[in-house]
Amino acid sequence: MAGELPDYYFRIRENGAAVFRVDTENRQRRIELIEIAAVNVKNGNIKPHGETKLTQAEQKLIADWLAERRALLERRDMDDILRAVDHMNLTTQWAQAKASEAQLEAVTDTLLLAMHDLRTVLVRKKAERLGKAEAPKAAE
Repeated sequence: MAGELPDYYFRIRENGAAVFRVDTENRQRRIELIEIAAVNVKNGNIKPHGETKLTQAEQKLIADWLAERRALLERRDMDDILRAVDHMNLTTQWAQAKASEAQLEAVTDTLLLAMHDLRTVLVRKKAERLGKAEAPKAAE
């Protein structure tokens, strides 16, 4: 392997990660991963593995990783939404220029329901935001 190995490794899981201490200082000179904790990204819980006692440095390392992971996932969510907007535009072009009647028949109801549902949520959320913005003005 090229370069130095990190002291800790985070194995990504669906809702977080398993945290391992990387050990290369052993008789066989093998890389050993010693599980020390599990992290839940959604609620921020950090659970030491087994009888492991996390040092303050390890707790800080895990908390820093957690903050970076949450920021990364938030950026990915926004990118996914912007890609969805692009895909909606491509779908519109497809429906207008390329789709056969059979293809349109196969997808129209599903698309209309999904778009109606999305529109309903977006309009409600926009109204909530506007209501919150106007509330401080009314108090003045």
